[in-house]
Amino acid sequence: MTYDELVTQVNDYIENSFPVDNINTFIRQAEQRIYNTVQLASLRKNVTGTTTLGNKYLQCPSDFLSVYSIAVISDSEYLYLLNKDVNFIREAYPIPSGTGLPKYYALFGPTVNGGAITNELSFIVGPTPDQSYAVELHYYYYPVSIADTVNNPSGTSWLGDNFDTVLLYGTLVEAYTYMKGDADMIALYNQKYMEALQLAKRLGDGLERSDAYRNGQFRLPPLPQNNGVQ
Repeated sequence: MTYDELVTQVNDYIENSFPVDNINTFIRQAEQRIYNTVQLASLRKNVTGTTTLGNKYLQCPSDFLSVYSIAVISDSEYLYLLNKDVNFIREAYPIPSGTGLPKYYALFGPTVNGGAITNELSFIVGPTPDQSYAVELHYYYYPVSIADTVNNPSGTSWLGDNFDTVLLYGTLVEAYTYMKGDADMIALYNQKYMEALQLAKRLGDGLERSDAYRNGQFRLPPLPQNNGVQ
């Protein structure tokens, strides 16, 4: 489903013609709800960076949604950091000079330099790095909106191509709520949205496409061969 097709369907369902700014807001609100509710393996990516000696903070990417894993690469070996609370790291490593190979990380607030907020979120690691280490972040990200005609002139998106039903009904819920529409219709659209979202979640978790070994299903061992012996 393309952007134009989505707009047409929303207007047809609700029998209304929304201004572009309004319908784009509905679409973005629906996308945000979906991405914050379901973690989809297809919407993960890797970035690499480098720690700095004595600096326990790392910036988050601008499209960051949530962490899948963080690893420090030392001597060609991946050492995955454990997620902890910020207070744990601050209490465990209160002295900046207490440096070493990072073992833990936590999501931290905005990075502030001279009163200017340079990034919405950052990571804090502990202990504070004792040298420069290569770091690999595997994370879920916010894709470019299907309604972003500047950065996405094709008018397509991963959701539109793979889960158009959840995007459609999510947008309808936002639009009909904005209109203060009939409560029964809002409930119907929301039910359709939740059903489509549940399917997306199952597919995102791999439950619809996994084999018996990954599902943990009970498997009988193979029967011994007879080899002609009665």
